[in-house]
Amino acid sequence: MPESKVAFPPAFKTRLRKIGVVAVLVIDDAEAAVPVARTLVEAGIDVMELAMRTPASMVSLERIVAGVPEMLAGVGTILEPAQVLEAKRRGASFVVTPGTNRRVIESAMANGIPIAPGVAVPSDIETTLEYGCRLLKFFPAEPQGGLSYLKAMNAPYAHLALEYIPLGGVSEANCRAYVAERSVIAVGGSWIAPRERIASKDWKGIGEAAARAVAACRREDRHA
Repeated sequence: MPESKVAFPPAFKTRLRKIGVVAVLVIDDAEAAVPVARTLVEAGIDVMELAMRTPASMVSLERIVAGVPEMLAGVGTILEPAQVLEAKRRGASFVVTPGTNRRVIESAMANGIPIAPGVAVPSDIETTLEYGCRLLKFFPAEPQGGLSYLKAMNAPYAHLALEYIPLGGVSEANCRAYVAERSVIAVGGSWIAPRERIASKDWKGIGEAAARAVAACRREDRHA
């Protein structure tokens, strides 16, 4: 199957590799969507994954796309093919899955939107390769074995230049080690703007956490 149907544009990957971190958000109140996105952009994070876990998720996506155009907003926790179409219709730049779901990948191909499927074991990687996927979400990263496990899992596929976004247990304490690994294009930063902090509108705290994440993960010449 043609890679172009699921591949991320080179400019997107360059942008992602430079910043080194994707903010992963769960938003309960759409009124918080624009303020949190602006806070992240001002701190230097301009790529986010909005988890489709609440009734406010899609309205939040629309508001961010319209109100904070500097932010590249994708949608995560995609579990059903129909959610791919909805995410694209609402303005998502990409979609992300927690696991390797053939029906969801095929929906992304049919709708022409880049997808980063979740992988945890080599058989997941080989399934995604059937569809031409080259940017993958490694999940759950730390419970699965962390960076050493990722290196071992990727070893048989290193010649394919696959790129990973680890998420799950990645934190301010260990993110620097992850982004030092060549196969890691960026980490998923769910610790930057946790659900509770968004709900309490702690924009100052979120901005400070985002700035620290940028300092830890951003490398102008990283993986050049």
